[in-house]
This record gives sequence, C-alpha cells and structure tokens, in this order.
Amino acid sequence: MNTIINHTISYVQTELKNAEGGHDWWHSYRVWQLAKKLAAYENSNILVVELAALLHDIADSKFYSGDETIGPKKAKAFLEKLEIDIDIVHHVIFIIENISFKNINNQIEKSIEFKIVQDADRLDAIGAIGIARTFNYGGFKNRSIYNPDIKPNFAMTKDEYKRSDAPTLNHFYEKLLLLKDLMNTPKAKEIANKRHRFMEQFLNQFYTEWEQLDFE
Repeated sequence: MNTIINHTISYVQTELKNAEGGHDWWHSYRVWQLAKKLAAYENSNILVVELAALLHDIADSKFYSGDETIGPKKAKAFLEKLEIDIDIVHHVIFIIENISFKNINNQIEKSIEFKIVQDADRLDAIGAIGIARTFNYGGFKNRSIYNPDIKPNFAMTKDEYKRSDAPTLNHFYEKLLLLKDLMNTPKAKEIANKRHRFMEQFLNQFYTEWEQLDFE
C-alpha cells in the first residue's frame, strides 16, 4: 500500500506542478491528510480513501473548459497501471466523478469512503484556508472582490454555477456558507462548525471596513 500511495503522490505532484494555487498539489495534500484523519473515526477502506483524496482534483473541470470527463479518465488510466483490484479503481473513479459541489443535486448513494473524501474536500473549502483559496481563484479569474449591486444567486443551475463570473464575495453565500450543513460525518460536522464561525467573523469585519463603520 505504501508503494501505491507513494506512486500516486509523485503522479499528482507532477500533474499539478503549475496548477492555480487554490487547486494545486497542496490542496490535494490537505484533503488527503484531512481524509486520513476523518477515516480514523469511521470503518472504511483506507486505500480507497487515500487514493480518492489524492486524485480527486487531478484535472478540475473549471480549468479544462468545463469538461468533467478528463479528471476521471486520467485517474483511471493511472490507477490501471498500478494493477490494483478493479473494484477499488471503480470505487475511486466514482468518488472523483461525483464529489464536486456542483453535483449537489445528484441523487446518488454514498459509500463511507465517498462521505469521508467529500467531507475532507469541503473542509478545505471553508475556514481560513477556504477564504484564501476563494480570493486566490477570484484573482486568477480577474473577478472583482465585491460589488454590492450584484447579489448572490441562490438558484443557479449546474451550468450557471460553472460559468459564473460573479464577485468573489458572492461565492461565500452561493457555496462556502452552505457547506457546514452538508457535511456527512460527525467529526467533519464538528470541525466545519468552527471553520464556519471564522468565515462569519471575516465577513462581519469585511463589511465593517467596506462601510467604514470602524470610524464610528
């Protein structure tokens, strides 16, 4: 197993060498570490958890013109070279195909491994690191930080979500602040509550400074 994981780490590091800072190797690393810690509280197949966590963002569709098939195809081709059980390969690929927030309305049955990796990915999207990643990506896309005239859209379709170029702050309301209540496992819910509160504190301070209320 160590050999398989080490090969996977090397592969992901190479594939994400020039990736955007919020979706780079270090994002995959954090999700992998979070997933391992969450798995310690559950009865799960740790190889599936680790492989899915490491490979979940190997080719994020937002960087491939919205094509959601590239990541699973690349992960499948890599895993097949490792000559591991085909059921494990299928399980990992299923997680990669369905883990994203944009698939929130998909009605699928989640294995405990799926729940763990999804929670780990969502935890990395909130809190201090989530804030940093959000503004890094907003800068990468040259989006405005905030525009009070453009309100969050809570009724976006999947395609609208993928094409959105709204101000970065809107993303907090359209996704990040929703994640706390979408966690699957008890430990993830506990951690998410803490990270959620930090985001609320950040937003309160942001609006205080935007309106210059700290002069009053």
